[in-house]
Amino acid sequence: MRMTRIVVLANSWKHHDWCIAGIDLDTGKWVRPVTGLDDGRIPKKAMKLDGYFPKLLDVLEIPLDSTGPDFGFESENRTIMSGRWRHRGTLSYRDLRRFYNRREHILHNHHKYVTRREMQARPFEERSTLQLIYTDKFRVRDGRKSTTDKHNWKGIITSGGQELEVGITDPSFSLKLDTGDKPLPSCLLTMSLSMPYKPANWGTDQEAVFWKLIAGVIEVPQ
Repeated sequence: MRMTRIVVLANSWKHHDWCIAGIDLDTGKWVRPVTGLDDGRIPKKAMKLDGYFPKLLDVLEIPLDSTGPDFGFESENRTIMSGRWRHRGTLSYRDLRRFYNRREHILHNHHKYVTRREMQARPFEERSTLQLIYTDKFRVRDGRKSTTDKHNWKGIITSGGQELEVGITDPSFSLKLDTGDKPLPSCLLTMSLSMPYKPANWGTDQEAVFWKLIAGVIEVPQ
């Protein structure tokens, strides 16, 4: 175990708890701290920061094991060990330029999801489930069915020349949209893959897949 210093690039909803992810500032690699719960989600009480709740761009030191459960497809997971967390300041979006990923495809392909077969065909270290991208054409849409439903925000992005509409799980950004604010077109987006999920309208011959999500939104002023 050692204290791992990460810049927080996602702190999103996960089954009534939280999913934190960021980049290890010493190695440049993605890290997703996880607990021993069935999907690795983090209850607030496990964030040992004396009541402080992490925000995007915070620099945290977290006691992490060198490995963690991968759930058959995630390469970035590291188990949270006992001990206090430490807040070590905040970065600017300008400090993240070296971490942008400029690949043609977002998380392996041009679809809204990745299959288990696609992920397991890759060497373990290439089973990426997190990616930081920059866009200057970001748009959102409210996918709720009626005005009485909760907002259901979707982000519109492009992967491999294909336009994708994917869910947004960043709670702070979603709250901003709920209050009527419009997003800036220039943003850094932390893209993530969900745990396996199969929509109710899919056939019995179709398997659960890993859906692309926007787990963090950092707006970039022009």
